[in-house]
Amino acid sequence: MNDTMNDTAERTNTYHPHPHPQPLKDNTARTAENPGGSGLCNLTTTCRFIPFQHRNTSQPFSKQTPQETRNWIVEVCKQIIQDMDRYGVCVIDNLLGEARGSAILKEVHMMYSTGAFTDGQLVKGANNTEGPSASQLIRGDKITWVDGREPNCRNIAVLMKLLDNLVIGANSIVNSGKLGGYSIRERSKAMVACYPGSGTHYVKHVDNPNDDGRCVTAIYYLNKDWNSKENGGLLRIFPEGWSHQVADIDPLFDRVIFFWSDRRNPHEVQPAFKTRYAITLWYFDSDAKEKAKSAESSS
Repeated sequence: MNDTMNDTAERTNTYHPHPHPQPLKDNTARTAENPGGSGLCNLTTTCRFIPFQHRNTSQPFSKQTPQETRNWIVEVCKQIIQDMDRYGVCVIDNLLGEARGSAILKEVHMMYSTGAFTDGQLVKGANNTEGPSASQLIRGDKITWVDGREPNCRNIAVLMKLLDNLVIGANSIVNSGKLGGYSIRERSKAMVACYPGSGTHYVKHVDNPNDDGRCVTAIYYLNKDWNSKENGGLLRIFPEGWSHQVADIDPLFDRVIFFWSDRRNPHEVQPAFKTRYAITLWYFDSDAKEKAKSAESSS
């Protein structure tokens, strides 16, 4: 990627499911032109059932001029704004391309092989009185945290920089819709997660149930040759824009999903029967985060 880019859980809650939710299946084989994608962005919808799912068909960043990359970022920002306004969710496939995505996966494999991952924990305030085994019934992933400056994380840092440009860019441009209601200037470190198969999962939950300031979740998937019928591991999300439907999202290689972190988008990771990798970033609303810090210090 060129140098023009700027350097800029989770307590489980009980939700009453929709009376008769209709899963919207991920079907990337079906492609229809998306009127919202144009110019250098070249986004097309990839499923007639999920209107917020798109595919990037532009050339890799390494082959773009700096101006082309800037234009691409603006166009994707516009798509994120549109989908977050309508559905609270946006999915983009082929984000970085095969070469860069494979380089990120290699870095994750190296981290996992060194034993850097530990059991995922529940957000502060969750009921952990029964010990680690009870927590693992809620979430079975193994995780580690990186900021992109660690040795052998160069490609993960590229991903983080791109997601920063997309989320912070969408928040700051003119006519940014619901995203414009936030002041997004910072994010978490990247949580690198592995579900090691054997039916590991994460039950239905909300990333930010306690108003800690997180407003947007971004998840990048790294799973090649993934077949959800055999491997499981679907992300089932309940989009705020569909009160009567749910969306089943395959955790496919080089796919990113953005969604609201609060109670508008409950979601779950269904049991995975093959090793499943993802990288998650959370973006904070500055005012809400400061309010949360003040409330915690006064309690």
